[in-house]
Amino acid sequence: MNDPQACAAWLSLLATFAPVFSQPSFLLWQTLMCGWPLCPGRRTITRILRVGDHGLTHAHDAYHRFVRAGAWAMSSLWRMLATILVSHFHAAGVIPLDLDDTLFHKTGRKVEGAGIFRDAVRSTGTRVVHALGLNLVILTVRVTPPWGGVPLGLPINMRLHRKNGSTYIELAEDMVREVSDWFPDRSFRVCADGAYASLAARNLPRTHVTSRMRSDAAIYALPPPRRKGQRGRPRKKGARLPSPAQLAVRTRNGWCRKQMALRGRSVSRLVLCRTVLWYNLSKAKPLLLVIVRDPDGKEHDDFLFTTDLAAAPEQVATQYAGRWSIEDTFRDVKQYLGGEDPQTWKGKGPERAAALSLWLYSAVWLWYITSHGTSRSWCPVPWYKSKQTPSFLDALAALRRTLWRHRLFPTSESGPLPPKMVDTLIDELARAA
Repeated sequence: MNDPQACAAWLSLLATFAPVFSQPSFLLWQTLMCGWPLCPGRRTITRILRVGDHGLTHAHDAYHRFVRAGAWAMSSLWRMLATILVSHFHAAGVIPLDLDDTLFHKTGRKVEGAGIFRDAVRSTGTRVVHALGLNLVILTVRVTPPWGGVPLGLPINMRLHRKNGSTYIELAEDMVREVSDWFPDRSFRVCADGAYASLAARNLPRTHVTSRMRSDAAIYALPPPRRKGQRGRPRKKGARLPSPAQLAVRTRNGWCRKQMALRGRSVSRLVLCRTVLWYNLSKAKPLLLVIVRDPDGKEHDDFLFTTDLAAAPEQVATQYAGRWSIEDTFRDVKQYLGGEDPQTWKGKGPERAAALSLWLYSAVWLWYITSHGTSRSWCPVPWYKSKQTPSFLDALAALRRTLWRHRLFPTSESGPLPPKMVDTLIDELARAA
């Protein structure tokens, strides 16, 4: 797809979401979504509009009011985006979702919704670091790109966790139920780390949960069948089993060697599976415990579980390993889109600005995949000749080139550029430096 077509595809994608806004609000939102990828340095709203609205057709206050108190709903943007992503990447079958939380750092004494939370990135096993920021619980749809390899995690929903508000589990459950309402005829598979293991007990509609089990979890066998004529209430659990870590050490037979995909590459692992009750987590729902072992002994055993008792153990391990795509999403949104940068403090501003950065991440990948496919969009460099797959930075660079070309050259002549055009070109390039 050439540059004019690629630019038209981006503008057409944005136009799809026009029904969410009034006409004046849509123009402001479109300006932000075109200026955000082009903005150099910190992505504050003022810097974004200087690039996106270089003629300053609207006052900067209009953009701040739009984000802080505009009469539009982020949930509508999420729903429309999720519908497009699912129809394009998961038209049939189970929809794979990943769930996690992250901290968007903020500064200032009065940032609406911000609080002091544990910073998972800077904390270690022996030292806990806390920081001020927005604590976001994010749901992504997992997508296998056309070039294969590592999957992508594209955000489709988000909730802000506030001090003394709804818990992480309650926010996660609310998002999964909302997405299930968007797709009433589809089933889902949610992968999350051990902090969200209790989602398995929430009876989510048409949803199986895959997560990590504690190595010292108190697990039990399933209750024995009730004998004919037996008196008293039925047993709720069977015999106490060794903990997952003890089970892995004591079991000599029953391990199977399986091939599984971990981060886009095929590896061999030993797996052991048992159907158990994790009684403290879910008193009535049996779980499939899957223990994954590195045959070379270089990595620690992994203790995973799923509510899908019919799942193959290698499939469970592959599903959980693919959860790391959401961590890549957090890094890319913060580093390359400046999701933490917008300086909006009041009302819905902080939460909406963070959500828009996540929304933009999904939109950029959607545009790139549909407009470029497997074609090479980056220039080879001497120190990385083996590069075969694009990163998010490559996708963002492709969009920047398309938008800059559309902005700078549509009115230029084939001959030398007139002084007015030269001045405009220098001014735009100076902002992009």
